[in-house]
Amino acid sequence: MIFKNFSESFYSLLNLNFSLLKFSRLNLTLIILALFFCIPVVIVCGSLFFPAKDIWAHLIDTVLTDYIFNSLALLIGVGFFSLLLGVIPAWLVTMYQFPMSRHLEWAILLPMSMPAYIIAYSYTGTFDAAGPVQTIMRELTGWEYNDYWFPEVRSLGGAIAMLSLVLYPYVYLLARASFIEQSICVLEVSRTLGCNAMDAFRRVALPLARPAIIVGLSLVLMETLADYGTVQYFGVSAFTTGIFRTWFGMDNSLVAAQLSAILLLFVVVFLYLERRSRKQLAFHHTSNRYSPLLKQKLKSSSAFFAFVVCFAPLLFGFILPASFLGEWAISTYSEALDIDFYILLLNSLSLAFITALLALVIALFLGYMNRNSHLFINRFLVRFISLGYAIPGTVIAVGVLIPFAWFDNRLDEFLTLHFNFSSGLLISGTLFILIFAYLVRFLAVSINTVEAALEKIKLEMDEVAKTAGMSHVSIMRRIHVPIMRGSLLTALLLVFVDVLKELPATLILRPFNFNTLAVRTFELANEERLAEAAVPALAIVIAGIIPVIMISNSISRSRPGYE
Repeated sequence: MIFKNFSESFYSLLNLNFSLLKFSRLNLTLIILALFFCIPVVIVCGSLFFPAKDIWAHLIDTVLTDYIFNSLALLIGVGFFSLLLGVIPAWLVTMYQFPMSRHLEWAILLPMSMPAYIIAYSYTGTFDAAGPVQTIMRELTGWEYNDYWFPEVRSLGGAIAMLSLVLYPYVYLLARASFIEQSICVLEVSRTLGCNAMDAFRRVALPLARPAIIVGLSLVLMETLADYGTVQYFGVSAFTTGIFRTWFGMDNSLVAAQLSAILLLFVVVFLYLERRSRKQLAFHHTSNRYSPLLKQKLKSSSAFFAFVVCFAPLLFGFILPASFLGEWAISTYSEALDIDFYILLLNSLSLAFITALLALVIALFLGYMNRNSHLFINRFLVRFISLGYAIPGTVIAVGVLIPFAWFDNRLDEFLTLHFNFSSGLLISGTLFILIFAYLVRFLAVSINTVEAALEKIKLEMDEVAKTAGMSHVSIMRRIHVPIMRGSLLTALLLVFVDVLKELPATLILRPFNFNTLAVRTFELANEERLAEAAVPALAIVIAGIIPVIMISNSISRSRPGYE
């Protein structure tokens, strides 16, 4: 298979002469770790060099055009609405005071805890032809199903709406942080030069926040490409659904990997454009003095308009779907809360906790290496490992399963031939491969959080500790970890929740007869048992609320001069 052709080049890479550089054991560990975590990307990209003309001719004649068109439509639609729903509320809650504005600052982020596939199930169960809304409408009017028009939830437009409602917080998060960090002096100067509130926002604040907004938008677009649950449930043919169909429907791992490579190409383009935008669009603060943000108090119609604009995304992105789930959960909890549910809960929580703990330990090691080393290769490798978060779970799953399945098959053949013993799926059939995929996908979350915390600790503290005879391990354990306790907890919780919500990688890589809350929710929804899916879906949502609130509080404290 694919891995067989890369094995020789991989081993030759390991046999490179490192005598040109003086590496310590830690440097060597970092290199091995980076090589290990880059396996999925190498496998996926390498698949492009192996022809599969017959199948590709079939895909081009049938579904490839739909994959490209629907994926581009999702990107354009979700990107536009995420900007609209993220930037305007961020500006309003930052600069103005109106009813509930203090509460809306953090509440607007709550849809972030709602996975897209869960909000899709809740709206479908409510607004579909068999749902209560259309049923009541037909009972009141006497209409039949074909006598009226009603927006189709399970459609491309519905997928755009669902994804926009749960992904706009990425834009809101970074836009608000950027608005908070801007010096109030700049805005005051613009007002003295004749700019009204709208002009100050459009001509001053928005250009200054543009790099941060673009970063948020790139995250939205990458999450849109990575989504599987929503597009599959709505019957939208996108690259993620195509990968599943090719792998499981056509039983062709090579073409599935090649489709994953094309999807990865989209991600690389977004990352390049985002990096380029940050280089071309930069600003710096002109003063170290920060005046407090004196929010302008809005009155009457202006206050009502601001409230509606900020409350609408929260209403449709969290309150309504959560209430739908809550209503179904109340009616089904007695049957849903059985021994199987608690097994699912235990599986999900233990898997998420183990992954989060491993990610935190690895992130501490990588962050500490980056802090204490001036070698370019160390910084490069840490950044390279962090790219996993930008890669869709489907792509990672394909890139992980191919080499480990190849290893299992070769090992089984060897043992059967020489010892008459079958090892079976030694690695690819276990939780190891699933946890590894999670680490590749979400390790960047821990790394970024840990590095941000380490940057706040002055290097002088390390030097003083070294003069006192403390080792590197002692410095980390006795000085760094206690100072970073809050950030480490945040990193742990963020990875924990991300693992709970992850669907495509879990679907592909989970061991036989092993389920999680996300997988069970997906299975029940596909069987149109939406009410029964409410309890596990609600459990995932509740678990995601705590990190969201913590993130919002950290943003409020991020402004220089905050007390």
